Formats: sequence, C-alpha cells, structure tokens
Amino acid sequence: MKIITGGVTAAKGFQAAAAAAGIKYKDRTDMAMIVSKVPAVSAGTFTRNVVKAAPVIWDQQIVAQKECAQAVVINAGIANACTGAEGMEYCRKTAETVEQIMNIPADQVLVASTGVIGMQLPMEKLESGIKTMVPELGETIENGRQAACAIMTTDTKSKEAAVTFEVEGKTVTVGGMCKGSGMIHPNMCTMLGFVTTDLAISKELLTEALKEDVIDTYNMISVDGDTSTNDTVLLLANGMAGNAKITEKDENYRKFAEALHLVNTALAKQMAGDGEGATALFETKVIHASTKEDARILAKSVICSSLTKAAIFGHDANWGRILCALGYSGAEFDPEKIELFFQSKSGQIQIYKDGTAADYSEEEATKILSEEEVTVLVDMKMGEEEATAWGCDLTYDYVKINADYRS
Repeated sequence: MKIITGGVTAAKGFQAAAAAAGIKYKDRTDMAMIVSKVPAVSAGTFTRNVVKAAPVIWDQQIVAQKECAQAVVINAGIANACTGAEGMEYCRKTAETVEQIMNIPADQVLVASTGVIGMQLPMEKLESGIKTMVPELGETIENGRQAACAIMTTDTKSKEAAVTFEVEGKTVTVGGMCKGSGMIHPNMCTMLGFVTTDLAISKELLTEALKEDVIDTYNMISVDGDTSTNDTVLLLANGMAGNAKITEKDENYRKFAEALHLVNTALAKQMAGDGEGATALFETKVIHASTKEDARILAKSVICSSLTKAAIFGHDANWGRILCALGYSGAEFDPEKIELFFQSKSGQIQIYKDGTAADYSEEEATKILSEEEVTVLVDMKMGEEEATAWGCDLTYDYVKINADYRS
C-alpha cells in the first residue's frame, strides 16, 4: 500500500474540471465535474437527515436502480435543499445537459450541491458552467486539485487523498476528494465525498465495502453536531486497472477495503481538522473497551462535547469535561478504573487515574495541547475493542462564520 499525491484523477480513466459559474461566489470557482472514460460501477451513502436535498434523492435513485454512473456534477454556494419539485427538476436538467454535450445517458449522471438551504439554483449559470468544464476535462493531478478547490464553501483548504496497491500484478489506485467544514456530524456534513478507483469489482461488493467503511471514517467525525441535508459519499469503480473482476471477499477484496479505508480516513481527518474556525484537529482514541460499539460511542461523545472542544481551544487540561462526556455517552463503565492521557507531537501525559487526577504538570499539559493535532487517549480497562473519532476545537470564529453565513 503506497500513499501517493493526487485525488479523484489519480485512478486510470478519471477526468475532472472546474469552472467559475457565479452561482453564489463572485471571485472563485464554484463548480466541479468528474467523468470516467467508461461507465463505472457506482455506490453511495447518504444523509440520514429526514430532510434530504434534491441531489441526495436523485443520486439515491440512480445508485439503487442502475449498475453504473459515468459523470458527477457538483456545485458550491447553493445546496438545492428544501426546493421542492423545482429542485428535483434542476437535477434532471443538469443531467440532461451533460447528456446533450457528452452523450452520457442522463441516468448515469450524478449531481451534488452544497451551500445555503432554501435557495433555488440559477439553472442558466449551472448549464453554462457545464459547457465551460467539458472542454477542460483532464486527468492530471492539477485537474483533480482544481475540482477539489471548486467544491469548497467555508473550507479553508482543499481535501484530497490517494493510494495504490497491487492486485495480481496490476497496479490499482483509489483516490478521492471531499469538502466539509461546518454542519458536520455525518450519520451514515455539509460533507460531500467523491472517491474513484480503477479496480474491477462487483457492485454488490463495492457497495458493501463503502457502507462498512463509513462507520469508522466519516461517521466518526463531528465539527458542530449538525447532520446536513446534503451529506453524500459517492464511490465509482471503472475497472480500467485491468484486474480480474472481484466478486468475492478474497485477499484482493481485503486489499481494496484497506486502501478505501486509508483514503476515507485521510479525507475524514482533513474535514475534522478544517472545521469552521478551528485551530486544531482534536482526536479521541478509546482503547480496551468491552465492545466496538461502546468504543465508538465513547470516542464520539468526547469529540462532540462543546465544553471539551472549548478547553482544547484554550489549551486547558480540563479532564473533568472529558470524564463528563464519557459519562453521559450511554456506555457503561467504572470511572474508578479508566485512565486518561493527552498526546501530541510534544509528548504524552497522564491526567487521570484511579478515580482522581494524576500527578501531572499543568505547564507540560498546556504545551502538549498547544499543537495543531491533539489526542485524548482513553483506556477503559474493560476489553480489547477500540475506536477513534475526530473533531476540532471550538473557537470564537465558529460563531462569527455561522452568524454571517448567508450574507
């Protein structure tokens, strides 16, 4: 398994482009397009919010009813959520525009939107953006980077990841891009993720691999506890690596699952670390839990705690907030037995043991908590299961950004 530079264009046969369509933003690109040279087997996971944006409904239908998809059109600035029949019509028109220009069937065109809820898309700008992007489609790393930049909203940086591995002498690549900074609390943010691979694999196994992996990647991040109307992760596999098609859970499937996990984890962590107003990636790792589900619940409870997130921002070793978040998580444990540690590249320090504060230096703890990536390690002393969750600190700027979001 090798980590490489790149994103959605890293895998063979995938192209991308970006355009400044002026949908909401006036000084940047705001549309992206991903196209496979051949139809690609598709899989997807979507928001569990009862209020679903039109693109989510459109994509769910295509992924469920069709074997393949070949193109994805994404816009930033307007979410196309709570837009009624008109919003669904815009999804259809977007797909039909691609069909007219590229001769890709409309029912093989997926769409995604992110931005303000309740506004209608300016369809003429969307159509113009598609016409601009098609001639610019390319397979370079730069094409992928431009697409990743175009889908940002309040993100401060683009997010990409890619890996390669071998399947029976064939080099297979998995690459992806995502966006997400606020309204991040996936339960499958506003998060959109797009992962591509040149692996040949059945739709059944592709879908199973994605649905299993989101549990420990995208579903283990939170910025603000708000699950978006638009959360979407799409996975496309076009088979152009030339491997024999994977149809059973053999060693080759396990290699793919590992590669997919590496990419999804990298993208999930990039989103958590780029939370609105954030100054630090805040990780919680729970070890020696009695069950995997308890480990997940406990880890996510800590990274979702507003008081703990504020303490991380203040570089304050306020372990009582962590213990409190563990206590109301719903998981059963003995608080007299667990141990808590802070970790970062500046070192590790134990802060809680045997039901009370450990003997530690506040100055050393502050130093450890002052890094850009901070980990809380929770040893439950109950079993062998573990899980990791990712969030960010809670800063003054989070309120400022979201108070002014529509202006």
